[in-house]
Amino acid sequence: MTPSLRQLRALVAAAETGSFGQAALRLHVSQPALTLQIRELEQGLGVTLFDRTARGARPTRAGLALAHSFQRVLADLDAVVDSARDEAARRAGVVHLAVLPSVAATLLPPVLARLRAAHPGIRVMLRDAVARRVGALVKAGEVDLGIGHAAGPEPELAARLLFEDALVALLPPGHPLAAQPSLSLAALSDQPLVLTDPESSLRALADAAFAEAGLPAPRPAYEATYMSTAVALARAGLGIAILPGSAMDLRAAPELQTRPIDSPLLRRRILLLQRQGAALSPAAEALVEALLAEAPTLKLT
Repeated sequence: MTPSLRQLRALVAAAETGSFGQAALRLHVSQPALTLQIRELEQGLGVTLFDRTARGARPTRAGLALAHSFQRVLADLDAVVDSARDEAARRAGVVHLAVLPSVAATLLPPVLARLRAAHPGIRVMLRDAVARRVGALVKAGEVDLGIGHAAGPEPELAARLLFEDALVALLPPGHPLAAQPSLSLAALSDQPLVLTDPESSLRALADAAFAEAGLPAPRPAYEATYMSTAVALARAGLGIAILPGSAMDLRAAPELQTRPIDSPLLRRRILLLQRQGAALSPAAEALVEALLAEAPTLKLT
């Protein structure tokens, strides 16, 4: 037989109190009902669990051994139930989030501050990654949510727009093109450029924009994996970097000049991604609410 939870609790309460009456009071049941549960448990297991005396119920050796074992089982079960209730009430929980590095440095800090103020027990585990990796992590179920850029529709992903981000030209100090309020792709095509590596979504946008304008694919003077590297190369006068206007690295280089680029294609849609049809935990739902509340406050180029 498989003992029921009521039988386990009846055995533990009776063993701890030494009285069926006191155990019944603790469990908020009648004494006859508790006595029946103990009797059914004894019959099912084929052992006597209590010696009944005029002074109460004294657990037998077998009863005491089972009571000690069941105490641990019930404690673990109660802990799991309490944890589930805490998660349901957003008092606890862990959210795994994959995010573009440029977004992690701009949108995310105020979002996490908002989330912590409302739900201090929720933890967010971050993984910053390039756009393709963000989508792959979400589709594989390795993270609950992703913040990234998609080149096209992804049937395995549900996407919500957070904001749009324009790519800008980052000019070295004293560059002659800094006199212009905005730059054309034709003007940039004649300049040494610092672009992100060919696997990045930013590079794909740049290549597509030059192709749409009828210009040859850009041949960068330098390629960089990290935006901080691209900024440093521009600062050294080695080329014009093309980077997202939201990049925190741009704000760390006030001596450089940023200029908008005259191309509607040099915009990326930053999306909140989750697996299609996958239910979110209460903790993940709380993070989504914080993200959607904070995203409209961004002031981007």
